[in-house]
Amino acid sequence: MTQRPSAARRLRGTRLLAVLALMGLSGCSTTIIAPSGAAAVAPQLTVERFLQAANDRDLNSMSRLFGSAQGPIGDTGSTFGCFWKKIGSWFGGEDCLKRSEVEIRLDVIARTLEHEDYLIVDDEPVAGRASPTQRVFVDFRLDRDVRVERVPFVVVQGDEDQWLVQEVALERILQAGGV
Repeated sequence: MTQRPSAARRLRGTRLLAVLALMGLSGCSTTIIAPSGAAAVAPQLTVERFLQAANDRDLNSMSRLFGSAQGPIGDTGSTFGCFWKKIGSWFGGEDCLKRSEVEIRLDVIARTLEHEDYLIVDDEPVAGRASPTQRVFVDFRLDRDVRVERVPFVVVQGDEDQWLVQEVALERILQAGGV
């Protein structure tokens, strides 16, 4: 004669099956991590600091705030480091810039972004990027009569959670300024 399992044993077995089922389902779920309030503000703060540095013609600060997910454009590296970057550029990597080249590029950007006032009006995520990227829109008042609306700044998150301006639609400002 076989014994029937007790009610306590059946309950334990049911609990075990429920736990196993939940563990199996958790492996199939997708977790969506929403940025915290502070993380959402960081790209805008980077644009603000970059615009202040541009108006002050502080090329050193601009070089620390402009770059790519690989780091600021101001990190030109040593001669030995540039040698390896140059070799890497042959295979699709980034080329190494000299400090003088960086300063000339940033000076052109600073002159173009010269403004009397600005207002950050919107931001949105940029899809399809390997690193977190935001597009921040800025309205400018270049002088008393010239206003430019919704100039996009693409801001990318680099190493150590640092946000860097990667692209600026300078042509919008140049067209509005009559240049």
